[in-house]
Amino acid sequence: MIDILSYGLMAVGLVFWFWGTLPLLGLRSVLFKLHTLTVADTLGSMLIVLGLLVKIPREWPLLILALISLMLWNTMLGYVLAYCSNNEE
Repeated sequence: MIDILSYGLMAVGLVFWFWGTLPLLGLRSVLFKLHTLTVADTLGSMLIVLGLLVKIPREWPLLILALISLMLWNTMLGYVLAYCSNNEE
């Protein structure tokens, strides 16, 4: 049961990764593409780490640190990239 839950979380994480890259092929604005990529990448990565946390519970301090780092750095770097891509100033 634990293996099914773990692999299920990782599979959903991979789906989020691929789903986030699909808008890169479209004709939308750079900020829209960056937003969808950042959100999908963060959610997908967090689900993969959660799947690993379920599968390998003895490594929970490292995986919790990875989760917190993903939440903080992906959000912050996505904002910095969006700010730098703005050409209005």
